[in-house]
Parts: sequence; C-alpha cells; structure tokens
Amino acid sequence: MPELQLSVDVEAPPAQVWTALTDWTRQGEWMLLTDVEIVGGPAQGVGGRLAARTGVPVRRGRHLGVLDTMVITEWDPPHRVTVQHTGRIIRGPGIFEVRPRGAGTTFVWTERLHLPFGWLGRLGWPLARPFVVAGVRLSLSRFRDFARRHPG
Repeated sequence: MPELQLSVDVEAPPAQVWTALTDWTRQGEWMLLTDVEIVGGPAQGVGGRLAARTGVPVRRGRHLGVLDTMVITEWDPPHRVTVQHTGRIIRGPGIFEVRPRGAGTTFVWTERLHLPFGWLGRLGWPLARPFVVAGVRLSLSRFRDFARRHPG
C-alpha cells in the first residue's frame, strides 16, 4: 500500500490550525480542484461523513473528475483526525495531524492508498505519484495561508 506523507509549518497556534483544517466546506479554498460537502449531519466527530469532488470545475459545485466519499474514523481535537476514503477510486485512510511547533504548528497530511484497478494501478502509480505529490504540496502551501487567515 503506497503512502504519501507531506507537511507544512504554519505560523498560527494549533487550535487555529485545527479549526481551519476541520472547516470542511471551505476546504476548496485551499485543496486543489476540490469541493467538499458534509453528508447527512455534523462532521465534527467519529462517524461524520464527507463527500469531496475533485477534478476540473465545469460549473459551480460540479467537477469533471472523482467523487471521494469519506467517513471520520478518528477524532482527537486539536491533534488528529483520520478519515477512511470509501469511494470507488480513492480508498484507504487519510490522516491529518496538527503538531505544536514553538509558537506555531506543523500540519502533517498522510494518505495510505489502496490503489484502484489492480495490477494496472500498481504499474501506473510510479507515473502518477509525482503529480499527486505536486498537487498535495500546492494544497499545503495554500493551507498554510488559509490557516493563518482563519478566524480560529
């Protein structure tokens, strides 16, 4: 199972970074080509459900791309939230950690991917990985700015 782990330092206190991170419906402001909605009730604890649409926007709220459904499986504010990706394409745990660092915070994003399409997915991963990493790095850079501005 491939794993991606990237991080960014944020000049804001952990509580503010946590609040920015778990402001799910605003994730599209920092996560590349993604809109997120809460599905069927609150998403501030274990059992909360989210749906992210990632891809090229074709009109407001619509993307030509992938639907990523998730269930929150771990909730430890303001330190860690784990989601289980349950979609047809994106599967496996995603882990978001907020770690105090001096006067600021380090935000760590880990994805443990269950690759789709069997052997074809395993063969294609080395080709796709650099693009996925570049997208996550850009998203983390945007998150750093978003979290600094977030009202916390």
